[in-house]
Amino acid sequence: MSLDAPKSRALDASRLSFGIIASRFNETLVDALVERAQATLIAAGVKASRIRLERVPGSHEIPYGIDALLRSGRFDCALALGVLIGGDTNHHEMVGNSVSQALQHISLARRTPVINGVIVANTRVQAEDRTIGRINRGVEFAQAALEMAALHRRLRR
Repeated sequence: MSLDAPKSRALDASRLSFGIIASRFNETLVDALVERAQATLIAAGVKASRIRLERVPGSHEIPYGIDALLRSGRFDCALALGVLIGGDTNHHEMVGNSVSQALQHISLARRTPVINGVIVANTRVQAEDRTIGRINRGVEFAQAALEMAALHRRLRR
């Protein structure tokens, strides 16, 4: 587990637009990611009207949602938020790998940054630490989104 997140950079985010696709599975934990990410974006100057949140049933449906969102061309960056928790099988790892590869493909194909905020944890305690606990991944995902959106804007010119 990495606790050495980069420091956020100051930037003018008032003109940036973000799309968020969030899973409804493990909803309490995903809601914490969403709330923390949105609060971070707004604190950086992003207008609430420039953040679009859509929900999908589970993490496996997130790539379709991200791709559909980015087809509009209206967003500087998209955030994919979900929580996968291990059980008796390795299904959570399989879904996590599949989602990760799909999001990378979509980002490159749509030429728009996608932040993979799908947490893959072996236990609920690990997932809680990263969503509602001491490791604030929602903020980290939003900070990465801010930097990548600004980069996307600069390089599009």
